Amino acid sequence: MSDALLHFADQLMSSWWIYLALWGFAALDGFFPAIPSETLVVTAGVFAAATGEPNLYAVIVVSAIGAFVGDHVSYALGRGAGGRLLDRVKPGTKREAAVLWARRALAERGGLVLVVARYVPGGRTAVTLTMGSVRYPLRSFTPYAALAAVSWGLYCTLVGYIGGKAFEDNPLKGVILGIGLALAVTLIVELIRHRLRKPQPQVDREPELIDS
Repeated sequence: MSDALLHFADQLMSSWWIYLALWGFAALDGFFPAIPSETLVVTAGVFAAATGEPNLYAVIVVSAIGAFVGDHVSYALGRGAGGRLLDRVKPGTKREAAVLWARRALAERGGLVLVVARYVPGGRTAVTLTMGSVRYPLRSFTPYAALAAVSWGLYCTLVGYIGGKAFEDNPLKGVILGIGLALAVTLIVELIRHRLRKPQPQVDREPELIDS
């Protein structure tokens, strides 16, 4: 079973179709988060290290371009809907939590939040839709989207590359390691976000004595 799976993956990764798949998955993930774009990019990075195919630099570039395009599609959807898409989110769901976080983070950090959102589950779509719905200037959105896309493409590919180098004789183990590292980073980001969200305890101060 594992040999057949490895053979199939090897065939896919050595085909030029993999670049189209990387681009398409990264773009679709911008407005349809169920697409496992990160897993595919990590896997491509593993095989780039273990077998030399696909090309490492091409994986980074194609993935980044796809993510850049997807972010702009999501931004356009949010701008066209004028916030109606976000208002229809069901209360109490993870999607609502992501939207609330996106609105709060955008107000606090501006466009830089788009880079952080890459590592927050559901955060990328929530942020790009929100930025579109509040009419965040496109000329400011585009540079942040480019920075986010390039950093994401580098991160996912190099995480996979590390896994591939660790298990050059068994790419499947490299994929498991690469995905595990990516999940660990996501978990760390979530823990930091949760920590920062916790209200700080207020310390009652003793009234100062005024000398008469």
